[in-house]
Amino acid sequence: QVQLVESGGGLVQHGGSLRLSCAASGSIFSIYVMGWYRRAPGKQRELVATISSGGSTNYADSVKGLLTISRDNAKNTVYLQMNNLKLEDTAVYYCNLLIRRTGGGIDNYWGQGTQVTVSS
Repeated sequence: QVQLVESGGGLVQHGGSLRLSCAASGSIFSIYVMGWYRRAPGKQRELVATISSGGSTNYADSVKGLLTISRDNAKNTVYLQMNNLKLEDTAVYYCNLLIRRTGGGIDNYWGQGTQVTVSS
């Protein structure tokens, strides 16, 4: 079994900052790609950023320069540092991890989602 726990969401004013975390635990042998997605009200879920096991990052064009994804392999944790937040960043943010389990098998896992609300 693998569990993902997200934290760090909340209410923040326009221009403020938040740091999201997603920690994985359980029967983990290794974690390949880690990523963050978001679903804004009335919209489909979209990719925000990904980071490979080697540290290579990929960002949606809309967030380049504003959000930073990072990972701590020793803690099986991925982070999303969000600066200069805008109203349109309001969404539920989900982490997504591609994990090889101990004993074999590779699966995609999703966090439970954390709400980020940016106020004017």
